[in-house]
Amino acid sequence: MAKQKTVMIIEDEADAAELFSEMMRINGFRVIKMFSSAPAIPIIAQEKPDLILLDIMMPDISGLEVLRYIRREPSLSSIPVIILSAKSMPNDIKVGLDAGASMYLTKPVGFQDLKDAVEKTLKNADSK
Repeated sequence: MAKQKTVMIIEDEADAAELFSEMMRINGFRVIKMFSSAPAIPIIAQEKPDLILLDIMMPDISGLEVLRYIRREPSLSSIPVIILSAKSMPNDIKVGLDAGASMYLTKPVGFQDLKDAVEKTLKNADSK
């Protein structure tokens, strides 16, 4: 059997983090939950999750800064990152994708949409 994939969720809103965690657990993923971005950075380096669900608007460091950090680090740069954000303007989405997001989903995100996005992103990452 394949090794259980790990999804890291970086989301400052506890209810949303719990909801996304539950969605991922139901789909058989191991979940690491972080409520702020600064402490998440060393954990990303340590755990090297298979996928990161990242909120942009965080209390400490912007999710975009975290994403840029991941893309700059050779050992982390191939980790797929899906942005989950309430920021839904076309320019916000463009900035997120330009920063290196694999996909950009706007909140609220439905279970099926999130599941499909994660599966598609992981499949693309595996085929690289």
